[in-house]
Amino acid sequence: MLHEKSCGGIVYRKYHGNTEILLIKHINSGHWSFPKGHMENGETETQTAVREIKEETGVDVLVDPTFRELVTYSPKKDTQKIVVYFIAKAKNVSLVPQENEISDVRWVEINLAADMLAYENDRCIVNKAKKFIP
Repeated sequence: MLHEKSCGGIVYRKYHGNTEILLIKHINSGHWSFPKGHMENGETETQTAVREIKEETGVDVLVDPTFRELVTYSPKKDTQKIVVYFIAKAKNVSLVPQENEISDVRWVEINLAADMLAYENDRCIVNKAKKFIP
């Protein structure tokens, strides 16, 4: 069995009194989820999350490692993937989607995000994040 590990984040900002989170739409599958990507050699989980969020969205973040959620799934036969998600506060809000992977990037009010997310695991993480985001 092949094991893959990715890290990413539930990126948030405060906007007009509301909490918004950053969602990405994947070019290949067309589904909405959170920015994430594969760990590179020598990186920590939080370093991977910061790098991948920046690469996929153009947003710099401050990661809070005290919120750490794991999702495990099998993307293809004989492969198990582990994704580690952190809460991350946006340091800037202008969005630059990664052209070859991401078709859209949006700030979405956190209470509306569950309706856009394709997977139950992602909806569960948003519910946990709601209680954690200051």
